[in-house]
Amino acid sequence: MVSKKKLGILLSGRGSNFEAIADSISAGRIADAVIAIVISNRAEAPGIESARKRGLPVLVVPSKGKERQAHDAEVAAILKEKQVDLICLAGYMRLLSSWFVQQFPNRILNIHPSLLPAFPGLDVHRQALEYGVKVSGCTVHFVDEHLDHGAIIVQKTVPVLDSDDEHALAARILQQEHIAYTEAINIVLEGNHEIVGRRVQSMGKTKLTAG
Repeated sequence: MVSKKKLGILLSGRGSNFEAIADSISAGRIADAVIAIVISNRAEAPGIESARKRGLPVLVVPSKGKERQAHDAEVAAILKEKQVDLICLAGYMRLLSSWFVQQFPNRILNIHPSLLPAFPGLDVHRQALEYGVKVSGCTVHFVDEHLDHGAIIVQKTVPVLDSDDEHALAARILQQEHIAYTEAINIVLEGNHEIVGRRVQSMGKTKLTAG
């Protein structure tokens, strides 16, 4: 029997991408995987309640008033105790320390609602609209020591319509985020890839998709 890969989810808010990952596991779109722990730095995060309703292990590790590395050390200890194979950031509003990233090399994924390297950071959809881009989208990437910077695994494109405001654009991109995260997790868990420079390249049956 194949042992299931263990995922750790870090979130700070509603947990939409966490729910999409959990749904994909339940539906078999992510095979041989289980969510071993859901961690939030905010006790009031709606994603935590969603995880509890799904019967998943949940821990709140408050970050307020703590030094970044001290908080990261608490979270890292939990993830190691749970023997997590892959960490998925799902709206985790904390910049991880270099120390934390070094504990889990090429084992932390993040999703960002733009086509990186365009529009890193916050207020992404406002930036895209103000800049006048005709295409936006989302990016799933490995996490490194820099903000929204690691090697790109999957990107999905979304047209920017003349009628779009921030909310309309965000809603359409979010739909693609849910698809992209599932694809990226499968690519990483299957192990049929290698990182060459900044490029994540397929080595076998897994096809890297864009758009």
